[in-house]
Amino acid sequence: MLFKSLYIHLRFYAILILFIGLFILAFIFPDLYYWVWGAVVLFSAVVLVDYSLLFALKKGISAQRKNPEKLSNGDTNSIHIYLKNHYNWTVSLQIIDEIPFQFQVRNFELKTTLAPQTDENIEYQLRPTERGEYSFGTLNIYATSMLGLLSKRYRFDGNQTVATYPSFLQMKKYDMLAFSKYKQPYGFRKIRKLGTTTEFEQIKEYVSGDDIRTINWKATAKKNQLMVNQYQDENAQTVYIIIDKGRVMKMPFDGLSLLDYAINASLALSQVILKKKDKVGLFTFSKKIENRVAAASKNMQMQQIMEQLYRVDTNYFESDYSQLYAEVKRNISHRSLLILFTNFETLDGLNRQLPYLRGLAKNHLLLVVFFENTELKVLTEQKAQHIQDVFDRVIAQKFDHEKRLIVNELRKYGIYTVLTAPENLSMDTINTYLEIKARGIL
Repeated sequence: MLFKSLYIHLRFYAILILFIGLFILAFIFPDLYYWVWGAVVLFSAVVLVDYSLLFALKKGISAQRKNPEKLSNGDTNSIHIYLKNHYNWTVSLQIIDEIPFQFQVRNFELKTTLAPQTDENIEYQLRPTERGEYSFGTLNIYATSMLGLLSKRYRFDGNQTVATYPSFLQMKKYDMLAFSKYKQPYGFRKIRKLGTTTEFEQIKEYVSGDDIRTINWKATAKKNQLMVNQYQDENAQTVYIIIDKGRVMKMPFDGLSLLDYAINASLALSQVILKKKDKVGLFTFSKKIENRVAAASKNMQMQQIMEQLYRVDTNYFESDYSQLYAEVKRNISHRSLLILFTNFETLDGLNRQLPYLRGLAKNHLLLVVFFENTELKVLTEQKAQHIQDVFDRVIAQKFDHEKRLIVNELRKYGIYTVLTAPENLSMDTINTYLEIKARGIL
């Protein structure tokens, strides 16, 4: 059993090769023969000492991997390894953690040195790019003494599974920045609230100081005394986040698909909406409507939204906007803000869906959020050095110009738009929502 934990270092084999060379020389210089045998005996003694040092204690090293309860998709997550050296001498450690296969890292390795009877916390970073379950394998620790000939392997923490959720770290970041005095340096615009948005609360008797413009003459005639309408600020406006999970959202950017960027932004936006005392709901669509969460402002709303966003899955079919229009027509009767995350690459692609978008905009305030093609944008800014570069640049400029035409076409029909790079999606969408809220457009 002990030999299963024993590993031999390259230094050991290098010394053996050296001995072989010396024995070959001993055939030429016979006087070397006995000296070489003496060195072999001494080396064997050192190996035995090294073995005794490593295996003197059954548990010379203790270690524990500390995973977070859940990983945040698209963000850098910290994994901690706690180490303790129970030996009475300094030990060198080689740490090989069997991280989940989704990261496709084949040469993961950490190294450190621990003094006698000390402990250490080692941290490394992982950035998942897919939602779902990630399984960690065995934590392997290889302990080596100062002699550096042999190693003893310790195995810890096998088969730990951690779920990767939409970016809750991004949600916390924007939740903090959207309501702090430091928000402007991070890209949030300071928006002055225009006018007041009120809704009727009750009819009451007139008292000195009431606005005479709110006098209710019908109630006054009935009661034979002045009655006024009382209003309150309309806080609980309804916002629905709609995510297109069709094939147009499959395009990758920096390891994540556009769909995952939309999911992460939706989570951050939902938190801000609830903090603003509005009701937020959610659903996704492709061939059919899925992942429904009815609009509400209750305490458990964020948890329900996060669970549904975690479960969003797609085969990337062509999205059916007629299903979207029917769903909104059937189930959302109150005028609401609809925030649609989708993507249009061409004006023809927009024109196929424009009748349904115009239908939605008749009864609701529609905000369409779609993406700049950042790779094409880089091409438009590069200097052309060859004829092919000129052709590539002209084509890239054509597609970039078409994106601007799509924005103009949507705005022509009173549809609000956000055209943004994937990395700015959350910030730009939250800014637009806060601007709509401040202007009382809804």
